Amino acid sequence: MNNPPTLKTRREFLQGSLLAGSLSWTIPAFLSRTITTLRAGPSTGETDRNILVVVQLAGGNDGLNTLVPFSNDDYYKARPNLGVPARTVLKLNDEVGLHPALGGLRDLHASGQLAVWQGVGYPNPNRSHFRSTEIWQTASASEINEKYGWLGRYFDHACAGAEPTVGVSVGRQSPQSFAGPKPLGVSLEQPETYRFADTDPAQGNMASGESFYRHLNRPDILDNGGEMNTGGSVGSVAGTIASHQNPLDFLERTALDAQVSSDRIRALNKNSLNRVSYPVSALSNQLKLVARLIGGGLPTRVFYVSQGGYDTHTNQSGSHDRLLGELGSAIKAFNEDIKAQGNLDKVLLMTFSEFGRRVKQNANGGTDHGAAAPLFMVGSKVRPGILGTAPDLTPTNLHNGDLKFTTDFRSLYAGVIEQWLGTESKSILKWSGPAARIT
Repeated sequence: MNNPPTLKTRREFLQGSLLAGSLSWTIPAFLSRTITTLRAGPSTGETDRNILVVVQLAGGNDGLNTLVPFSNDDYYKARPNLGVPARTVLKLNDEVGLHPALGGLRDLHASGQLAVWQGVGYPNPNRSHFRSTEIWQTASASEINEKYGWLGRYFDHACAGAEPTVGVSVGRQSPQSFAGPKPLGVSLEQPETYRFADTDPAQGNMASGESFYRHLNRPDILDNGGEMNTGGSVGSVAGTIASHQNPLDFLERTALDAQVSSDRIRALNKNSLNRVSYPVSALSNQLKLVARLIGGGLPTRVFYVSQGGYDTHTNQSGSHDRLLGELGSAIKAFNEDIKAQGNLDKVLLMTFSEFGRRVKQNANGGTDHGAAAPLFMVGSKVRPGILGTAPDLTPTNLHNGDLKFTTDFRSLYAGVIEQWLGTESKSILKWSGPAARIT
């Protein structure tokens, strides 16, 4: 087989004889179950459960210029050029305020729909993008390598029998947080490409069988035709995921996408309209899609999107200002969209970044990899306000020039799992600490 067949949808393929018939002698059990599920068609599933939307700020967001300690002299001494002028800060209280580009989040704070968690991190922080992202995505201790993601373990623990679209990641690959003992969750960039294509680019020396299966999962354009990386050197860090180029491994990875009916997602995207206008940005395009899928009733518990570009080692001011502006305006538009749908009370949005930046600016007009940083939660039912303990900026109380964390991110995950997703967290997170009160 040198050329992949021309089919309109993944369902046509999975219902056809090629995979369900001629490959039945080698097909893994999980993929057999997938075919059975797709033959049966989409289930009615519960659509009134709470929904979590995770926004990854990839590259290490500079938390000190995001939640600005404008009343702290140590902040301005450490950042004589990069410090955000106090007169421009969007003040939330007498000590801290938001970067002036985050007007969208300031409005959400004013309406009681924003929680700002200060100093979020973990013990023994790691400054590697990939390792720290892996820690956040698996909820592991820094000295432990965990195989599965925290959301994948949640799916496995609490979502048995759910449709594969219980988790939807908008992007080119599934985040490591979705990795779990059983394959649940799908990834897509644009619903129109979530189907078979008529042509396929050359696959080099790849074996024809593997080339065929790789063809099942190759959406390769964004909603706006642009790049996922919106500034800086890191776009979307997915963490360390093993990849072995053999047919079974490829089938397993392909099955994550192939499990779901492409007909359904494309129909929902087409028929469900956004109720508000969004600003122009890659992040807005992702959240617009999430809003349409929520409005269309897709039975998804967790959506995952990513905004890249936060690795601001050089000339930080311009790029960071732009990224935060895109972040705040996109989240505000999304919040207004789901409110217009009547879904505001069942959606919680949470941001995270793999680490913050160092307290002192560097010689290149930027900041280097650091540790703790703020985390935002948005929704009508969040516990609003400035939460947790502000990190101490006194130079003698820093850890090798970094902020010491004051809130363990796993306590926030535990709060989300228990209070929002409605199940116990200790066996999922493998962490015995207390859950933070998030609602």
